Amino acid sequence: MNDTRSDELTDRLQAPVDAELLGRLHRRLEQRAADAGLLDVAVTTIGSPVGDLLLAATPRGLIRVAYANEDHERVLELLAHKVSPRILRAPKRLDTVARELDEYFAKRRRSFDVDLDLSLSRGFRQLVQQHLPEIGYGTTRSYREVAELVGNPKAVRAVGTACATNPLPVVVPCHRVLRTDGTLGGYIGGLAAKTALLELEAA
Repeated sequence: MNDTRSDELTDRLQAPVDAELLGRLHRRLEQRAADAGLLDVAVTTIGSPVGDLLLAATPRGLIRVAYANEDHERVLELLAHKVSPRILRAPKRLDTVARELDEYFAKRRRSFDVDLDLSLSRGFRQLVQQHLPEIGYGTTRSYREVAELVGNPKAVRAVGTACATNPLPVVVPCHRVLRTDGTLGGYIGGLAAKTALLELEAA
C-alpha cells in the first residue's frame, strides 16, 4: 500500500463517527438477528437510583437484572456460558421492563407485569424465587416466614441462599426478606441498595 492510500485510510478511520448512522445500523442488525432467529439474549443497561442495572431477556422473558457491583461484563460472560453466546444489545426488546422499572422507582408501580425466565435457578431456589413476589410492596418477611410460605419451615438457610442468588433482584423482590431479628441480611446489590429499596417502598 503506497503512502497516499495509507494516509487516506488513516483519515477515514480517524473521522468522527456519525452516532445516528451507527444507531440505524445497530437497529438493522438487531432486526436481522431477530428475524434469523439468532438473537437468544437481548440486553440493555438503564440508570436507576440504585445504580446502573443490566437487563437481559430471552424469548421466554426477563432472565437477569444485574447491579453494577456484580460486574456487567462478567454477568454477560456467564449468560453466554449458561444461556447462549448469541447476545446482542437490543434496548427495544426491553422497553417494557425499563418502563416498569422507571415507574417503580418513581413510586408509580408496586408490582411488575413482565414475563420472567427463571431458568438460571433450579429446584428449591427457583421455588423460593417464584414465591417472593407474593410479599407485598412495602412489607417484609423473615427468612423463616418465607421457608414456611414455601412449605419447608426448616429450610431457613436455603431460603437465604435462594435470596442471595436471585438473578432478578428488584423485579423479584428478595430485598423484602430480612433476618428473623429484623436486620437486613445479605443482598446481591449490596446493603445500601437493599436499604434504598426498602426506604423507597416505605415512604
